[in-house]
Amino acid sequence: MALSKTQSSFYRRLYVAHLVATGTASVPAIMAATGMPRRTAQDTLTALAELDIRCEFEPAPGRRHNIGHYVLRDWGPIDPDWVTRHAERLRETLGYP
Repeated sequence: MALSKTQSSFYRRLYVAHLVATGTASVPAIMAATGMPRRTAQDTLTALAELDIRCEFEPAPGRRHNIGHYVLRDWGPIDPDWVTRHAERLRETLGYP
């Protein structure tokens, strides 16, 4: 079954939120884990807010040029346990390595 654009967008956001919550929390790390382009990774992190998932960037102390990582502050209406249980299926469905 092919994913619709809505499904793939939703699954991608859930999977990226899961990655951030489990420590894969920078744009380069997300790119490495998924193979997605930088812009897609950045846009997906920004789009988490549309699901009421609160994800914030924390700059590394004393570093410049946006060095740091993302922190998931609140999953909003999403059940993080469900996402954890289904993370492998989300990864496979999205075709990530």
